[in-house]
Amino acid sequence: MILEELEIYQIALELSNLAWDIYNGLPREHRFTQGSQFLEASDSIGANIAEGSGRYHYRDALKFYYNSRGSLLELKHWIRLLTIRRLSDPEKLKMIKELAEKEHLKINSFINSFRSRNLSD
Repeated sequence: MILEELEIYQIALELSNLAWDIYNGLPREHRFTQGSQFLEASDSIGANIAEGSGRYHYRDALKFYYNSRGSLLELKHWIRLLTIRRLSDPEKLKMIKELAEKEHLKINSFINSFRSRNLSD
């Protein structure tokens, strides 16, 4: 499996870039509170996918894919809060929310497929 070819990794990179753009537009006083956690959650999605893809053992890899999904859920939480608190451009938040929803479906499918392939071996 080549990391850069994984659709879930490509989407994770896109999420990170959108999150970076949103982070840079946040009011300065919110960057080091909500902003940094929002950005770390976003970056962690791709980082965990990368780490999982580099693991030899099935269970090690699966743990990182689950961590990636957890980071995605954390990102969705921060998107909700930034939206409720009106701290960023609504169009950018809508865009990242839609991409996060797509990633959620793709990660779930990937995990299910990964588990099925490895349980049948």
